[in-house]
Amino acid sequence: MLVRMTTATPARLLQLLSLLQTPREWPGGELAERLAVSRRTVRRDIERLRELGYPVEATKGSDGGYRLVAGKAMPPLVLDDEEAVAIAVGLRAGAGHAVAGVDEASVRALAKLEQVLPARLRHRVSTLQAATTPLTVGDGASIPAETLTLLAGAVAGRERLRFAYRDKEGGASRRLTEPHRLVSTGRRWYLVAYDLDRADWRTFRVDRVSEPFATGARFEQRELPRGSAAEYLRQSIQQWQEAYTFEVRFAASAAEVAERLPATLGTLTDDGEGGCVLAGGTGDPVEWLTVRLALTGYEFAVRGPDELLACVRELGGRLSRAGDARGPLGKP
Repeated sequence: MLVRMTTATPARLLQLLSLLQTPREWPGGELAERLAVSRRTVRRDIERLRELGYPVEATKGSDGGYRLVAGKAMPPLVLDDEEAVAIAVGLRAGAGHAVAGVDEASVRALAKLEQVLPARLRHRVSTLQAATTPLTVGDGASIPAETLTLLAGAVAGRERLRFAYRDKEGGASRRLTEPHRLVSTGRRWYLVAYDLDRADWRTFRVDRVSEPFATGARFEQRELPRGSAAEYLRQSIQQWQEAYTFEVRFAASAAEVAERLPATLGTLTDDGEGGCVLAGGTGDPVEWLTVRLALTGYEFAVRGPDELLACVRELGGRLSRAGDARGPLGKP
């Protein structure tokens, strides 16, 4: 009997936790009935959950009630099959496009979830994704979710990674790397890694990566030569031949603008006059940069280059004409 209770307790705790994660208050008697145990056992199990860091709040009354409330830290969640499938499908749908602010975190979450999904649920997720098509897509290259999760797993596990790579000229090569970090620019995903064959750090566009394979060989993480992975990528982009530098002044503080632009785009500096200056570089078309700057919602002035200034003026004129019903395409 003792062995049976010891074995049953973890499963019962998980079932209790699953019930408490439903946003409602549970009377002690109802929990006892659901779990087929006594109210005393429910009280002991509630204390065990509290010891594990789950903030369970108890209310006084004739029956007494329990509910899970927000705590200081995020405790592990227990998901049923339908919830797990829904979250995985949602993360997969967004993982193929870089979304500033939640990009890397969403890929890490997807990697963790797919690692523990049973085969039957993994098949359901793949079937649902294959049967659906999003109405809108990002302007960046689409990437298979499996590629991102595999790369994220190799980064987290400090595991050497092999893959085929196609450079901007279309040249193919095989790479053996020590992956350091996945970085999103808001339009594309990049892998910052140490290339073992070339004995140097490299950045790889993930949409040009194919046949990724985690070797299982662990490594001690090396120190990047220049700051964070985002800063290293930004400086690397500036060194590419197709890249160009630019400077823009915003009528907002650096902290405010930083919330609406990817860090890889450049360096923001307050100018002491209520605004800030963005100095950076990119290999993306000036049309894309123009729209990206406008989407911050702040007034800005382009200081260079001339190509970016011309594009801003042209787009501004086009948008102005589009809003004028008396314009050449408007109704008389």
